[in-house]
Amino acid sequence: MFVDVHAHLDFPDFENDLAELLSQCKKQAISTIIVNGVDPASNRKILALSNTYPLIKPAFGFYPTHIEEESDEVIDQELQWIEANKPLAIGEVGLDKKEPKNFERQVFYFKKIILLAKKMNIPLIVHSRKAERETIDLLTELHAKKVVMHCFSGKKSLYKEIIEQGWSFSIPSLVSRVEQFQQLVMATPTNQLLTETDSPFLSPTKDERNSPLTIPQAVAVIAGLKKMDTTSMEELIFQNFQRLFL
Repeated sequence: MFVDVHAHLDFPDFENDLAELLSQCKKQAISTIIVNGVDPASNRKILALSNTYPLIKPAFGFYPTHIEEESDEVIDQELQWIEANKPLAIGEVGLDKKEPKNFERQVFYFKKIILLAKKMNIPLIVHSRKAERETIDLLTELHAKKVVMHCFSGKKSLYKEIIEQGWSFSIPSLVSRVEQFQQLVMATPTNQLLTETDSPFLSPTKDERNSPLTIPQAVAVIAGLKKMDTTSMEELIFQNFQRLFL
């Protein structure tokens, strides 16, 4: 069975055909899609979707650039809501320095989020765009254990640190046409690999909407890079998912 540990099926891109898409996913042996929240409205929608569609599992989060825009009251209330509603994971969360407005605020609340995930004993699904060093340092400082590095685009020199911490990399289906992700697969032990799509983004087919249906293609590419047969890689990634999330 296949898993997509990071998708955004709550986004408007899927409003018109979500039920049909999930039906197709089920036929393709995609057993689990973890839909990641980015703000309070997103989290509420994901909760509703997870109650409607068994394939969808909720990860509630607060995207780092949205953290910059919200009040302390809204963020603290949302963290309380997340704890009360017991998601499978906390995500999408982390740090982003692409165009930061208040990076110190991102760091302050990411610390709170890391501690919440530790308290709940659930994984963190971590965004680290252009802030990979700071993200790794913060997770290490707070002794985070259950960590998935989402769509990691940091320097090769950082791979070893993440691997030694025992954290996982979720490899996007874009791996079929991006050498950086292929190199990441080659560097990572098989027991620390997961698969994701970041749907509707990062499609392996240029200018098309991405969806969890591209996960089997990603597994085939990963298997080829690791010189394994596709079925064995599919089983291994599913076991990695079970061990971390269930």
